[in-house]
Amino acid sequence: MKRTLLALSACIALPASAAWTLDSEGSSLNFLSTKNAQVTEVHSFDKLEGSLSDAGKLTVEVPLSSVNTNIPLRNTRMQEMLFESGKYPSATFTATVPAELMKLSAGESTTGKVEGELSLHGVTAPATFSVLVSKVSDDEITVATTAPTIVSAADFKLDGGVKALQDVAKLSSITAAVPVTFAVTFTE
Repeated sequence: MKRTLLALSACIALPASAAWTLDSEGSSLNFLSTKNAQVTEVHSFDKLEGSLSDAGKLTVEVPLSSVNTNIPLRNTRMQEMLFESGKYPSATFTATVPAELMKLSAGESTTGKVEGELSLHGVTAPATFSVLVSKVSDDEITVATTAPTIVSAADFKLDGGVKALQDVAKLSSITAAVPVTFAVTFTE
């Protein structure tokens, strides 16, 4: 009986599979906005968190208070008026990564699509990213978009926030659909 308990406790203590962790320092998430029909700007998020299991279960969380437009007042307005980050503190993407993207050997790369769900502003909707996956080494994977994914404000009930930003900044227009790109690194 003691041996059975010892064996059981050893199995519980050891993870069934390795966990990959998103390296926030070596990763970036960017989106573009266009105002007054002609001025396009690049924005980013300063913080990203995430994990990837060996079975391909992916979760990436973006703290919305980390939005970075390079203008502090605009950061605050986006946090409060667009994202309502006090009520909805983060955006989350979850997916099961296809097996062919997970079974790379060190030094190999491949392209593919990752289909999942994006939860933002209290709404969850499908999202697909075209990616290049590279297994840099046995303990490092990089993933980068090969084309932007368009995220529509209306799909996530953000159109009212876009209008509020347009009004407060006295702009003739702000695009309601933005291209999103990323380059992330996972380490084991």
